Amino acid sequence: MEKEYFDIIEEKNPEGVTFILSGRVNSTSAEELEKKLQKPLQEGQKNIILNMSKVEFLSSIGVRVILRAYQKANDAESKLGIEMPSQTVKNIIGMIGLNEILIK
Repeated sequence: MEKEYFDIIEEKNPEGVTFILSGRVNSTSAEELEKKLQKPLQEGQKNIILNMSKVEFLSSIGVRVILRAYQKANDAESKLGIEMPSQTVKNIIGMIGLNEILIK
């Protein structure tokens, strides 16, 4: 069986940190995403961006990880948002009514 593709590239910048995600955000990759998102939150980053232009699939577990990180960022007076979502991500985030909150 072929391994499902998922990748995260982290880019720090003066405004905060951007994670460029590609592939499938599902039960297999969500744990890796959660770990990556914890670090900037623990470091007190004030602006965390998820570039999801190359995400082909987003499962409910992936959405949960993003929402949990969003809530933690909000509690820490930081911002977390999705930038340049793929059509798949737009559709899923829109279906659950969170596009105004998450998509920047």
